[in-house]
Amino acid sequence: MSDDFPAGLLFSLLVLLIVLSAFFSSSETGMMSINRYRLNHHAGAGDSRAQRVVRLLSRPDRLIGMILIGNNFINNLAASIATIIAIHFFGEVSGPAIATALLTIAILIFSEVTPKTYAAIKPERIAYPASYILEPLLKLLYPLVWLVNMISNGLLRLAGVKRVDGGAENLTRDELRTVVHEAGTLIPDRHQAMLLSILDLENVTVNDIMVPRHEVVGIDLDHSLEEILTRIRTSQHTRLPVFKGDINNIIGMLHLRNAARFLSRGEVTKAAIVQEAREPYFIPESTPLHTQMLNFQQQKRRIGIVVDEYGDVEGLATLEDILEEIVGEFTTDVSESRVIYPQDDGSHIIEGTAHIREINKALGWQLPTNGPKTLNGLILEHLEAFPRGPASLEIGNVRLEILDIRDNLVTSARCWKPARRQARVSH
Repeated sequence: MSDDFPAGLLFSLLVLLIVLSAFFSSSETGMMSINRYRLNHHAGAGDSRAQRVVRLLSRPDRLIGMILIGNNFINNLAASIATIIAIHFFGEVSGPAIATALLTIAILIFSEVTPKTYAAIKPERIAYPASYILEPLLKLLYPLVWLVNMISNGLLRLAGVKRVDGGAENLTRDELRTVVHEAGTLIPDRHQAMLLSILDLENVTVNDIMVPRHEVVGIDLDHSLEEILTRIRTSQHTRLPVFKGDINNIIGMLHLRNAARFLSRGEVTKAAIVQEAREPYFIPESTPLHTQMLNFQQQKRRIGIVVDEYGDVEGLATLEDILEEIVGEFTTDVSESRVIYPQDDGSHIIEGTAHIREINKALGWQLPTNGPKTLNGLILEHLEAFPRGPASLEIGNVRLEILDIRDNLVTSARCWKPARRQARVSH
């Protein structure tokens, strides 16, 4: 063996190559693991580092090709140098085997597992600084990268992969819900609930949130003028439908602000009321809420008449009703609800006309909403008959006891969640 063998120099070069291998390995993981949405946000805000990473990721095939070319070249060179050093110290027979074993362990620990794990946990700390080196290196090695990509992309096309660019990643609605949930403390609970409510608007139709026709307060022109004026003066609503005899014969919507015009003149006639009423705005009952909210905006309306497929009036829907689906009730809470009455024993007496969705929102229950819209309809659907008297049943994990039946309608029921499920119906 030669005494002038540059062992120190080769060993230093080997350590440098292992460090470079770690750089390429961590760069690959950091670039591929970085949060694209945060990256695009920073790039849009003018962060030059983020913009550089976006450019590199626009063609992931070129980026990966360049990183792997550099990594494989360095690893092969490191293997050759390690073999030379091992042969010098351990001989030609056992040297290559020792070099292979020791270098494999060194690369695995220092160039693969450790840097890649760190890059996966802190991708921005790796990707941003690495982009300063990777971008000019890509230009330098472009001919070789182009050749490698041409061959690899051809093989990908044979496998059915036609696009290799880093196109925009689109989130589905369910994926966006997951993103909002996983935001944790970054988004306050109140704001999370609002965002999730917005995402749910397309699953809810106007029919789910409308005021049913039997609860609609309006002006019937068949009534006497004195009754009409009393209704106008005592109304708690700012807009009233004007109809003749039956709400299906609706004429228009009267804004009480406009009613002040004929009230101030002192000579009130039904013709004056009709003249001040605005033509009605009709809404199909199956319209999704997110669509109807845009329609209200386009039509410059705040209230609409909900009709079924035959044109019969089903009820009223307002812009406020839709907004309450997003932000919650504006002026009422559970204790002030007109249809839900909390009891001292933890149960609730609920009127049969109460909407299932209103009950679920107010009490945090999960009564089914894909069928009947009211508690009365839900009870009758499960009983499959009109009860002859008081009865009890269990729907999901909610126990219901019918308290009052009138005109073939369940007018009230006591509801609570029992400690143990008793899946039966008793009379």
